[in-house]
Amino acid sequence: MVVVIAALFLLIGMVAGMIGSIAGLGGGLFFVPALLIIGNLYESGSVTSQVAAATSLVVIAITALSSTISYMKQKKVDKQSALLFCIGSAPGAIVGVYLNTLLQTGQFTLLFGLFQLCMFFLIMVKDKLNPRNLHWEITRTYVDNEGKEWEYGYSRWAALLVAFLVGVSSSLFGVGGGVLMVPAMMVLFRFPPHLATATSMAVIFFSAVVGSATNIVHGHIDWLYAAMLAPGAWAGGKLGALAASKMKGKTIVLVLRILILGVALQMIGESFLG
Repeated sequence: MVVVIAALFLLIGMVAGMIGSIAGLGGGLFFVPALLIIGNLYESGSVTSQVAAATSLVVIAITALSSTISYMKQKKVDKQSALLFCIGSAPGAIVGVYLNTLLQTGQFTLLFGLFQLCMFFLIMVKDKLNPRNLHWEITRTYVDNEGKEWEYGYSRWAALLVAFLVGVSSSLFGVGGGVLMVPAMMVLFRFPPHLATATSMAVIFFSAVVGSATNIVHGHIDWLYAAMLAPGAWAGGKLGALAASKMKGKTIVLVLRILILGVALQMIGESFLG
């Protein structure tokens, strides 16, 4: 049975790592449900929401490191923006760990699903928002693979606030924070999709490391499950970065929408059935 579980987690790690890397999410959308469902089937309910989120976060750090290395070779990571987001996400990641300990499993899955549903609608209305001059402190330009020039930017305090919320969601839900970071970067700061996903993975890595360190102190991590998911996640992170480099920006956004909606509905259903 252990061999079957290990093989299943290896496959899930690879698929989740690849898709998470493409969409800039880190893979937590898959890791958390897999740990809650498969782990509890195997161990009869011993995997709590805290353990699932904490274990997922460790694997996300591995996925994010793998894909960030690949994205940096492709020169798609905005390093200065990533550093600023990291400064804001670190304290948020610590706060998220403590908030997670206050939730029961049923509350966790419902909030997790509703949180993702909100992000889905945010991405859906993104293209309908009228561009406005926001008087950003920092502005940059980027030319994507299709030759389209993008102008994006942000104010430092706004970026730090968003990053703090990303850090909180990262540790609270064990998703890496990309489910909030990528939509926020594209909607609020107008990052092009390729740059948003790549930069998001760099921020996710830092936030996941900070959150995981806090989780280690509290003993929430199931290291056996983390070890089962890690090899696939590392490989998936690299494959996802390679695949994303060949995809159009609209395709990446479509993948993001489908993933968020699918898992949101699944987790909301789990909260009521459970």
